[in-house]
Amino acid sequence: MKSRSTRRRVALALTALLGSTVVAGVQVNSAAAAGSSVAVQYRTSASGSTADQSEPWLKVRNTGSSAVQLSQVKVRYYFKADSASATYRFACSWAVKGCADITGTFGTLSHPTATADRYLEIGFTSGAGSLEPGADTGDMQLRFYQSNWQPLNQADDYSFGASQTTYADWAEVTAQLAGSTVWGTAPEGNDPGDPTGPTDPPGGGGQTLFDDFDYTSSSDPSLSAHGWNVRSNSGGPGVPGATWDPSEVTFASTSGNSVMNLQTSTAGSAETTRQTEVLTRAMKFKNGTYAARVKFSDAPTSGPDGDHLVQTFFTINDLKAPMADDYSEYDFEYLPNGGWGESGSILYTTSWETYNPDPWNAVNQHTEARQSFAGWHDLVFTIDDSTIKYYIDGRLFGTHDAQYLPERPMSINFNQWLIDLAGQSSTAPRSYDEQVDYVLHVKDQVLTPTQVTAKVSAYRAAGTSFVDDVPAQ
Repeated sequence: MKSRSTRRRVALALTALLGSTVVAGVQVNSAAAAGSSVAVQYRTSASGSTADQSEPWLKVRNTGSSAVQLSQVKVRYYFKADSASATYRFACSWAVKGCADITGTFGTLSHPTATADRYLEIGFTSGAGSLEPGADTGDMQLRFYQSNWQPLNQADDYSFGASQTTYADWAEVTAQLAGSTVWGTAPEGNDPGDPTGPTDPPGGGGQTLFDDFDYTSSSDPSLSAHGWNVRSNSGGPGVPGATWDPSEVTFASTSGNSVMNLQTSTAGSAETTRQTEVLTRAMKFKNGTYAARVKFSDAPTSGPDGDHLVQTFFTINDLKAPMADDYSEYDFEYLPNGGWGESGSILYTTSWETYNPDPWNAVNQHTEARQSFAGWHDLVFTIDDSTIKYYIDGRLFGTHDAQYLPERPMSINFNQWLIDLAGQSSTAPRSYDEQVDYVLHVKDQVLTPTQVTAKVSAYRAAGTSFVDDVPAQ
C-alpha cells in the first residue's frame, strides 16, 4: 500500500455422495416431497480413538429431481465434548467447492446423550452455487480440534466411525434442506429441525454490542449514553486544517431501518472541508466478530466528482510511541476515486502491527480489490488466536497472519474523509455520503457471516435496537 504520510493511520467449511439409498427410518418431509433431497457420505482421515483433531470428510449429493441451492443445506456431525468447558475450532483443509464457501459452526444439544452433547454444523455460502440432480459437492476435507490443542477422544462421539476410511452413506450425520431434515438420524431427542437452531459457539465470551443506529441526530442524548462519540476535535487523518463536523452526522429511515449517514464535503480548500467520524469512547473490543452493513458511494450527492475520498469501518487503539508493538488496527477502507498512488476504485482490508508516522514506516498486511464497491455491503471481520479474516457479502476476502493479532483492546469506528485536495481542482461545493445500517461485535466468538445475519435479524425481530453487555477492559 502506498505510504500514507498525510494522515494518522486510521488509528483504522459430500465425490460423489455415491450412496443412493436413504437410510430406513429417516423422516423425509415437505422439502423432499417437493422433489428436493440430499444424501451424505462420510469417511474419517483420523481413525484413532484419540487424535490431535477430528477429521470428518464429507460429501453431499442431490438425490432429488430438482436443483438444490447449497446455501439451503446444513449438515450436522455430532460428538461428545471432552469436558464441559471445552471449546473447539473448525477448519477446512481442502474442498472441491472451495473452503471459502464452506462454513463450520458449533452448537450445544438441547438433550445431551452418552455420545453427543455438541455438534459441528457445516453450511455453504451463496458462492457454493447449486447441485443439479445426481450431482455432488465432491470432497470436503474438514477437521476440528480443541482450542487448547489438547488431544480429543473420538471413541464416544456419535458420528465418528473408526473403520470408515472410505466414503459411504452415513446415517449418523444429518442433513437439512431449507430447514427440513432430509437425511440421517440425530441423537435421541435432538431433532435438528427444532426451531432453536444452532446456539452460539460454546465456551467463554459471547457478550455483544449491537446498535441499529436508531437516533434522531448527532446530539441525541441516547447516542452518547450508548457509548458513542461524534468527533469534533481537530487533527488527522485527512486534509490538514479540515473540520470534523458533528452536524454532518445524521440519521434517517431507509427501507424500514434507521441508517446513520456520514457526509463529507469540500469546496476545494481546507477551510471548506468538512469530515465526519463516529467512534466508541471505550477501548474494550479485542478478539471476536465485528460486522457492519455499510453503503459505499462512488459519486457525490452533489457537485463535481473526483476527490480522493476514504470511506471506512475499522477498529483501533492508540499508538503510544512510534513503532510501538502493542498498537492494533483492522480496516475496511474504500477509495472510490483512488488515492495513495491508485488511480481508480479500490477496497483495502488492512491489519496493522505498528507504524512510524515520520518518517513513514508501516508494518501491516493488506488485501485489496480494484473495482467498484458502490452500494450496500455486509462487512465482517473475525479475530481469534491465530488469524484475522475479512468477509464481504458472505465471501472470504482476506486472511491475515498471527503476527498482526491485537495486544490491547480497541475502539470501533466509522469515518469518511479526504486524503488530500489533489483529486479535484474545482472550487465548486461537493459532498459525499457513507451510510451505516448497523454494527455488531460478539466478544471472543468467531461467527460466520450467516450467523451474523441471523443474530442481527433476531435482534430486529425482537424490537431490540441497542444492546451492549461487553465488559470494560
